[in-house]
Amino acid sequence: MAGSSSNLRTYGVQRREFLRYLAAVSAIPTLATVAQGQVVENLTFADDPFQLGVASGDPTPDGVVLWTRLAPRPLEDGGMPNATVKVQWEVATDEKFAHVVQKGDALATPQLGHSVHVEVSGLKPFRWYFYRFHVGDGVSPVGRTRTAPAKDEMPEQLRFAFTSCQHFESGYFNGYPHMQQEDLDLVVHLGDYIYEYKGVDHRVRKHLGNEIVSLDDYRRRYSQYRLDQSLQDTHRLFPWLVTWDDHEFDNNYANLVSEQDGVSPEAFLARRMNAYQAYYEFMPLRRRSFPQGPHMKLYRSCRYGQLADFSVLDTRQYRTDQPNGDGQKPMVDKVFDPQATMLGDQQEHWLMSKLLQSKSTWNVLAQQVMMAPLNRGQGDDQRFSMDQWPGYEVSRRRLLNFFHEREIPNPVVLTGDIHVNWVNDLQLGFQEANSPVVATEFVGTAMSSGGNGGNVIAEYVRAAEQNDFVKWYNSNRGYVSCLVTPETWTSFFRCTPFVDKPGSPIETKATFVVEAGTPGAHSA
Repeated sequence: MAGSSSNLRTYGVQRREFLRYLAAVSAIPTLATVAQGQVVENLTFADDPFQLGVASGDPTPDGVVLWTRLAPRPLEDGGMPNATVKVQWEVATDEKFAHVVQKGDALATPQLGHSVHVEVSGLKPFRWYFYRFHVGDGVSPVGRTRTAPAKDEMPEQLRFAFTSCQHFESGYFNGYPHMQQEDLDLVVHLGDYIYEYKGVDHRVRKHLGNEIVSLDDYRRRYSQYRLDQSLQDTHRLFPWLVTWDDHEFDNNYANLVSEQDGVSPEAFLARRMNAYQAYYEFMPLRRRSFPQGPHMKLYRSCRYGQLADFSVLDTRQYRTDQPNGDGQKPMVDKVFDPQATMLGDQQEHWLMSKLLQSKSTWNVLAQQVMMAPLNRGQGDDQRFSMDQWPGYEVSRRRLLNFFHEREIPNPVVLTGDIHVNWVNDLQLGFQEANSPVVATEFVGTAMSSGGNGGNVIAEYVRAAEQNDFVKWYNSNRGYVSCLVTPETWTSFFRCTPFVDKPGSPIETKATFVVEAGTPGAHSA
């Protein structure tokens, strides 16, 4: 990638520079220190402190994370006093809160932008609950959430939707109002929740400047997105599972390597620390994901009884640099480096161990970049994306061989990033016609990134025709809705014809089914 010519290397940050960086950020907040200082309780607000709404996420059989952020002036650094503020929360079985089952206090600190993360426990499995927050004279909107099934339970079904790539300047988030009308148990977001660069916002026809760098920059950007009512309401109505891709920080970065030339280790890691902290502040994440400076452990699991087990992956923070200079290149040279990795050793070993112990019918990998080796060249000039799994071919084949040799039950890979829908059968040897299919990949399109979509992309049309493992391709915007039962997995590809104005209708462009015990998708 572009930054690979600098001194910043995935495994070779110069020690002296790195130590100077560590000294500069030694005062980063930790869970042990953020709650110190005076606590303010009785506040009067001229503006609503809950303008960014509420959210929930990472459900378990007995609980969920509840989130909010106090911000009476969201785009003006929040508008909160420089003090720790006490917030009350409550959970009920009814929307009017006649039957409150859990309640308590939380502290919103200035170090974390007055964000609140409450890990509720003691709830019943696979039940709907309602929640809200109170601070001073302010009351939040009422959120709705659902716990996961008990670990030994086999639910009749699970309904969830997944999406990614919501570029504010590119268009309206027209898929979310339709997602809200579905009977979903969960929403999965696969990354590019925000975009770190600024273009022209077609909504207000205003140029928004250059890339964001500081913590305040990132906080304002997330606030801008969360003020979108359709996004805010979708958070309010369903629990979410989230992971990032690259645009939450820096396009196409790889571990400690920036896409841009001339970026010093100090500047890169300081910016990454800002980006990671802002991501935590704005997402319904548990304490296990609390950032440690420029590091944040985001990979984790979420189990839905014996029906589905989600492995939420991070394909950015631990990967080695993209081989052969990034871009679309032939599969040669560093593509086959046995030391190259997409997940990093620790995350890959965690994933394999988890899959071996899985007792669920469906094993779901919620991750970012396409796993299928899509040849985008012509004739003998075969070309593959070096930023996706084919750029790390040894790592990719190792995982697929693991699926096959260890007989992992029904692996399904969920992918975002590419702004295009794909349905792929994942084969052990993609250049061998009779090679066994070991998993299925569903690639979701963008919510808004890239504009309206629906156009014919010659490169992708050619790729769909010349790669036999591709079952379907489509360039519209939207999301994917999934119905999972013990017998079948059905993916409905919901598409919005336009995003350059609000109010798009929804169309189901295709429906694909995977039968339990038989990897590979077929059209319904």
